[in-house]
Amino acid sequence: MNHYLQDIPEVFSSVNSSAAGLSNAEAAKRLETNGKNKLKEAEKQSLISRFFGQMKDPMTLILIAAAVISAITAVADEHHGFTDVFIIMAVVIINACLGVYQESKAEKAIEALQKMSAATSKVLRDGNIQQVKSEDLVVGDVILLEAGDSVPADARIIESASLTIEEAALTGESVPVNKFIDILNLSSGAKDVPLGDRKNMVYMGSTIVYGRGSAVITNVGMSTEMGKIADALSKAEEGQTPLQLKLAQLSHILSYLVIGICIFIFGFSLIRSGDFNAETVLSTFMVAISLAVAAIPEGLATVVTIVLSIGVTNMSKKNAVIRKLTAVETLGCAQIICSDKTGTLTQNKMTVVKHFSDDEKFLATSMALCSDAEVETETSSTGEPTECALVNYASSLKLNKNELKKDMPRIGEAPFDSVRKMMSTVHKTSNGDIVQYTKGAPDEILKVCSTIWRNGKAEPLTDVIRNEILAANKGMADEALRVLCGAFKNHTSAPADFSPDALETELTFIGLTGLIDPVRPEVLPAIEKCRAAGIKPIMITGDHRDTAVAIAKQLTIISDASEAITGAELNEISDEDFFTQIEKYSVYARVQPEHKVRIVNTWKAKGMITAMTGDGVNDAPSIKSSDIGIGMGITGTDVTKNVADMVLADDNFATIVSAVEEGRRIYDNIRKAIHFLLSTNLSEVLAIFFATLMGFVILEPIHLLWINLVTDCFPALALGMEKGEKDIMQRQPRSSKDSILADGMVFDIIYQGIIITILTVSAFFIGHYLESGKWEIVARSGAGTTMAFLTLSMIEVFQSFTLRSRTKSIFTSATGQNVFLIAGAIVSFILTTAVIYIPFFNRAFRFEPITLLEYTIAIGLAMSIVPIIEIIKLIRNTINK
Repeated sequence: MNHYLQDIPEVFSSVNSSAAGLSNAEAAKRLETNGKNKLKEAEKQSLISRFFGQMKDPMTLILIAAAVISAITAVADEHHGFTDVFIIMAVVIINACLGVYQESKAEKAIEALQKMSAATSKVLRDGNIQQVKSEDLVVGDVILLEAGDSVPADARIIESASLTIEEAALTGESVPVNKFIDILNLSSGAKDVPLGDRKNMVYMGSTIVYGRGSAVITNVGMSTEMGKIADALSKAEEGQTPLQLKLAQLSHILSYLVIGICIFIFGFSLIRSGDFNAETVLSTFMVAISLAVAAIPEGLATVVTIVLSIGVTNMSKKNAVIRKLTAVETLGCAQIICSDKTGTLTQNKMTVVKHFSDDEKFLATSMALCSDAEVETETSSTGEPTECALVNYASSLKLNKNELKKDMPRIGEAPFDSVRKMMSTVHKTSNGDIVQYTKGAPDEILKVCSTIWRNGKAEPLTDVIRNEILAANKGMADEALRVLCGAFKNHTSAPADFSPDALETELTFIGLTGLIDPVRPEVLPAIEKCRAAGIKPIMITGDHRDTAVAIAKQLTIISDASEAITGAELNEISDEDFFTQIEKYSVYARVQPEHKVRIVNTWKAKGMITAMTGDGVNDAPSIKSSDIGIGMGITGTDVTKNVADMVLADDNFATIVSAVEEGRRIYDNIRKAIHFLLSTNLSEVLAIFFATLMGFVILEPIHLLWINLVTDCFPALALGMEKGEKDIMQRQPRSSKDSILADGMVFDIIYQGIIITILTVSAFFIGHYLESGKWEIVARSGAGTTMAFLTLSMIEVFQSFTLRSRTKSIFTSATGQNVFLIAGAIVSFILTTAVIYIPFFNRAFRFEPITLLEYTIAIGLAMSIVPIIEIIKLIRNTINK
């Protein structure tokens, strides 16, 4: 029910209450019937369910199946052993643990929402003021509010004495709202009153900053505006990030290929043998396992997870705290950044930026003394934000309010009133004079001014001068500044009557101050960098349209007011029309939480990767709905931080630019790692496939596991540490529809896989020839298998250096040296050599130590991959020119 459209008697009637409140008995009855004034708690996922959730990946399931088959084989064949089983399951468990550790995200949003509610509240029960738990409040309770209180529920105001409420976290409006008791009326054609304009209501989670009042509760718990946000959070779906989607697609493709190849080889081997006894079936199972192990890049999930984890560490050093691992990459392809204005693009600190006065220090003195804000430090103060700005303004002119108060203590006042829109304070100067300072709305104060302070004296306020003041007022208002007027009056003695009627007449105009929540100085260059990177910045705010347009123009987000739209106007646009028109708008003003979600979802429906930044509770649903949610670490609420994928520790919009650059670098490096792993795994599949067709064993499952987990992983991880290309922030964002293997990578994987296969098979036959002196195909060859293993392992090490760039030569890399790649090559070289020559290991891997000549030939074959790939790069670059 829209209680803000009802007068007070109608509200009391609708909630079955009165100005005296409820009885304790009635309150207890309603509490029993309708439940506590608290928000629903989110269901938490157990650690075990998160762990097993990591194993849903198709490649992981196939690995588990391979381990099961290998275990069955080990039981049936005593010579097989359980080494394969242990290695495979170790890979599966390590991957799952890494995923749980990095991506475990407890849903604390609803708990944080509950903490924002007041612990206890003052309420009228049985005609007496009582202190009760806020969760025990019910509809119909009359609550008492004063400065410093947190509003415990949604309520209709029934009494207001200069009641001013901070609602920025709920509405996004930076300026505290003056509240009143009058009924609201719908503007022409409007269907409802925006949340920020409901000035006769108070809402759960907001804070009283000035004045006092009372209100009758109209909604509690999940029925409050805060509850609606909590409900939206619980229903918002967390879609997969682009990287998750790409890796899932890749996993499915590889899984189908593995199953298909294994079935084919299993059937082919049985048919060729013509023998279907248990021993033959078992041996063909071993071949199928070999192919499964060869085809699945066991280290891929680990490499991707570790590369992302390193990215998380790098980002944290730059004040971007990542809460969800795959979010590291998502920013790299962001095309839209929807940013809240207050506290994100602006400083969330009202500041005097302009003045109109003949005597600026006199103006600042009057404004500071005619306020209730107090000095905290030389540059900050405490109190209502606008009054803090005035005190800080005086401090900037070396006028400390504490010193001013000593010289001119306050002896009386007429407090601010939202009807007359001004306040007055009376002071006694050090020489005994009495002076009154008044501040408030310019149009109202000018009505009671008869003179103006100029040239150190009061001069008549003529129509010409009045029009001059009004023009200055309009000029500031056109810049979306909040304008306050200052005036004074000298008294011959202390007034006997401090009422507004007695004080606020025949005043002398001093000047105007223009205040605004200023933009962060680092935001403009950050937005320019975003534009260079092909990212569209969008401002979404609860503030008024004029303020939003002025800030957006200052930041070059828009060039014309036609690019802005209000929440009320957005309500009049159908989803279909908004889908076609959304690209016209870059500023959304006076919006409510559901508008933000609608904007984000519409951009996502157009296939755009969308980020949403914010700090208030009202931002939480859209942050959760976006591809990547970005919360503010300093000014942000706990709700926003807990829902966000990334939190800016310094609340600096410019930090997003660094995060985008890091995300792009990481995605490039993950592609390099995938390119490397798939080309080497393809060569293993082709080598096993060819050997099976020709009737010999080139490598066994344990050999392939070693290669995939050691000589694959170290170079792949090193490729993940590559620095970003110099032009990385001048590229357009990649499309979310692009395959992770786009831009000709499939061709590179195939041709490199074929070349590596040829070199590996050649090493096998050369090894057999050097061992036996014959060129022939044999079922097994000790030297041949060892040389094939060494060649394949070292090819991968040398190949990794060529993959630092798909276009630039290995000798002219634009990113400098990669010490991790060099270290990885050395470690891989040492471990591979150790496996061949150390007795314990070569027995476990069934290797035969090879001669120095055989070792040298194998290394030579491995090194030949470098000139081959470099020549193909040169040819391709020449053709592309």
